[in-house]
Amino acid sequence: MKTTLFLSASVAGVFSYGFLNCGEAAAQTSSPALEDVIVVTGSPRSAMRVDATVPDFTPDAGPDVAGLIARLPGAALIDNGALSGQVQYRGLFGERLNIRVDGQAFASGGPNLMDPPLHYAPAPLVGVIVVDRGVSPVRNGPGLAGGVDAQFKRVDFTDSSDMAFGYDVTALGRTVDDSYAVGGVAGAANATYRFNILGSYEKGDDVEFPGGTIVSSLHKRAVYGASAGAKVGDQEFGVDLRRQKTGPTGNPPFPMDIRFFETDFARLTWNGALGGIKVESAFSIADVDHAMNNFDLRPAPQDPMRYRETFAKARTLSGRFAVILPAADESLRLGFDMEDADKDVRITNPNNVNFFIDSLSDIQMQRKGVFVEWTGAAGWLNAELGLRADFHDASAGEASLGPALPMGPVSLASAFNASERDWDKTTVDGVVRLWTEEAKGVSWRLTLAHKTRAPGYVERFSWLPTGASGGLADGNVYVGDLQLDSETAWIAEAGADWRGERFYLRPTAFYRRIDDYVQGVPFDATVGVIDSPQEMIAAMNGDPTPLRFANVDAELYGVDVDGGVSVTEHLRFDGVISYVRGKRRDIDDNLYRIAPPHASLAATYERANWSLSAETVLVADQNKVSATNSEQATDGYAVFNLTGDIDIAPGVSVSAGVTNIFDKAYRQHLAGYNRVANSDVAIGERLPGNGRGAFLRVHLSR
Repeated sequence: MKTTLFLSASVAGVFSYGFLNCGEAAAQTSSPALEDVIVVTGSPRSAMRVDATVPDFTPDAGPDVAGLIARLPGAALIDNGALSGQVQYRGLFGERLNIRVDGQAFASGGPNLMDPPLHYAPAPLVGVIVVDRGVSPVRNGPGLAGGVDAQFKRVDFTDSSDMAFGYDVTALGRTVDDSYAVGGVAGAANATYRFNILGSYEKGDDVEFPGGTIVSSLHKRAVYGASAGAKVGDQEFGVDLRRQKTGPTGNPPFPMDIRFFETDFARLTWNGALGGIKVESAFSIADVDHAMNNFDLRPAPQDPMRYRETFAKARTLSGRFAVILPAADESLRLGFDMEDADKDVRITNPNNVNFFIDSLSDIQMQRKGVFVEWTGAAGWLNAELGLRADFHDASAGEASLGPALPMGPVSLASAFNASERDWDKTTVDGVVRLWTEEAKGVSWRLTLAHKTRAPGYVERFSWLPTGASGGLADGNVYVGDLQLDSETAWIAEAGADWRGERFYLRPTAFYRRIDDYVQGVPFDATVGVIDSPQEMIAAMNGDPTPLRFANVDAELYGVDVDGGVSVTEHLRFDGVISYVRGKRRDIDDNLYRIAPPHASLAATYERANWSLSAETVLVADQNKVSATNSEQATDGYAVFNLTGDIDIAPGVSVSAGVTNIFDKAYRQHLAGYNRVANSDVAIGERLPGNGRGAFLRVHLSR
């Protein structure tokens, strides 16, 4: 069963359309196993099939496409800043998800994950987002949960020898942060060659909420690049080049803000056939330079000695090669992939040249993987069976400090340098995904999996107590652990896709038992008693009770469902409900930063060339919080949105709407805590949701 969904405003939504059938292309090349395809630019209404009769727009999700994915059942948004959002999927987020941008996986440049992968996918450039439902297949690499691939717009090959020109451009303005965005792609293609240029620019001010302004929440981002491809017989070659420059951008949940990210991407692909055997291959590089500080966008510290600016670098080389052996309706995929990431982090004080700390120096993270995956059918039962093994190596260079550092950090650095800083591990993943052919409108599905994740470099090599937490943004100071083991998850999911002439329903229940889950725990048994150099340094940094990354036991379970019904020819209701529960199994505590139960319902009235949708978003209380992480509970709330769009002419559409119509004041449970002084949000207070805002989107395509 191929599940290609053009989801409604209440579920995931598509918000512009008309570009060279991007959605159809994704549907034809995606796996026959369980995927959601969010069509950002797809087919116009008149061309949609029976199972794709929903309006292609959504209430504005902000500048981060993570907000769009968060509308899927089981998903939620980790809001760490305008351009630093992460997707949470069934309780897991960060490096536990397998997230790619235009097919490319790479390492974040910052130790606080200020640039998660979707940071590099501006909405005006994205054409299709493919989401692996439940778990990611082994061909896409390791990861404990589902996968995401944000694929860029492209003027693709045609069936003619004549060159055809095409473009897809989106312009957007928002009032809630006085922001604007414009971007897209233009190019020419025929049956043999394609050429594309792309670019986007976005800028916004601080976000307004009922009661004031969130200081240090502005953003600025620019992207430009080009791609080309050629078909030679059965072979297809491609090259993609892209540069992204993120300017000053606020991150209120973190102790620092983005000063810049300057990132270069290059990717070469070759796909073809050799003697009846299909070949897929890609080689890519991502090179990130990053700076963040605590004085440019937020009030500077009164003490010049507390100025901090951190510089980080990350370079990722990755490659993939696979052969597909076809046999009737079955296929066997054999492949190899690898990632080689180099990282460095230096902390400085711009007021003192003798103050510097190479806190994460010469980090080497290498992975080599092999996989086999069989896809086929036996009568009414379809199956995808996959197995992969990954060989991990990680090491850290010696820490070094400037002469202005006191003896506490110097002694910790000496102890770290004297320790064994190399780690290697072999992990094995297995995935069984089964689904039935549709019978009487119902297709059943079952997933069983064993998935693993190697700890990140911050979790393993952070010898100095700092606020770097790999994106947790809980306000705690953390220390790493060289002895961390890999996470291992046992996963079971079951559900059904039920579709009639006037309705659809997709319930799923899931359970994940995770051994050696990496979680912050108290640094030692004497919590609050400063009896170690680590606790002394942490106290100087404002946290007398630091946490240490450690292996614990955890479990996550829940249910999510989306569905809809057509009441009349023009009126339809669509909705989604998501519930996930995350707990520690070794002690009586909850996992940190788990989305509260939430639901949405949209009523849509649609005509041939225009539509209008009213949406209600309902979020429950979240009082099942982590005591270990000092997590605050949050109250539930309801928000109402109104969105409409109209096709003005072929290839020209306009969308507009109002989000949070009644200017409801609420706190987002996954948004973290404010760390910026002199804001209308107190330090340590949960960050609020956006106030009432209007948006206008214009989309042009050919």
